Amino acid sequence: MKGLIFSVKRYSIYDGPGIRVTFFMKGCPLNCLWCHNPEGISPFPTTVMQTNKVGEREFSKNEEVGKYYSIDSILEILDQEKVFINQSKGGVTFSGGEPMLQFEFLLEALKSSKKSGYHTAVDTSGYSLAENYQSIIPYTDLFLFDIKHLDEAKHIESTGVSNIRILDNYRLLMESGKDIMVRIPVIPGFNDDPDYLEKLRQFIILSKNDSLKKINLLPFHKIGSSKYKKFNIPYRMGNTEPPDKEKMKKMKEFFMETGVKVKIGG
Repeated sequence: MKGLIFSVKRYSIYDGPGIRVTFFMKGCPLNCLWCHNPEGISPFPTTVMQTNKVGEREFSKNEEVGKYYSIDSILEILDQEKVFINQSKGGVTFSGGEPMLQFEFLLEALKSSKKSGYHTAVDTSGYSLAENYQSIIPYTDLFLFDIKHLDEAKHIESTGVSNIRILDNYRLLMESGKDIMVRIPVIPGFNDDPDYLEKLRQFIILSKNDSLKKINLLPFHKIGSSKYKKFNIPYRMGNTEPPDKEKMKKMKEFFMETGVKVKIGG
């Protein structure tokens, strides 16, 4: 069994506790307007022409996006970083794209990682069958769960899918007893107005229990915009500017009233 992965990030410190290895799995059922990893949306390997200019000369080469990895190759990479992982109480994180789109491979990778003694995390949009989440719960120590918007119409408009399944799965995982970090992308003009933020804060207060360990506020940024040109994908965020530091600071203070630890960034 093999899984399609478009990036492997060693020494990751933003995808769970400690130093981790994050595997970015290809394919996503959502198509968020602000996606920072557009190369991970397609569930298939892709080839792009990379052109570099040196002086007056241009050099072009094909770049493969997406490579198949076996479970053994996943474990081999983890074992190479084992010293750093163990010393920092880190582990392995499966992200994307949406890792649940390759559910069977993800399940086996989680089982093998746990058997080898690694702390496991899954970074998910929440958009998959409930039974899939139930299957991976025993082998997952931490869920990084995105909440993009509570309003179904706005969610469909900006991601292409309904949020009903996502919110149901959030409640399911909240009752699982596993650690959860809620990740909230802060997108100007989409989910940052005061009325909506109050609704979101109340939603978190009413649904939280001891499983909820942290809220991560992820400010919109333009770092990923260059990828759109590179991969010949239309960039749809136009002139949207990142929220300023003062706004993010106030938002952090606002969500701290939930009684949950809040961090700006991953």
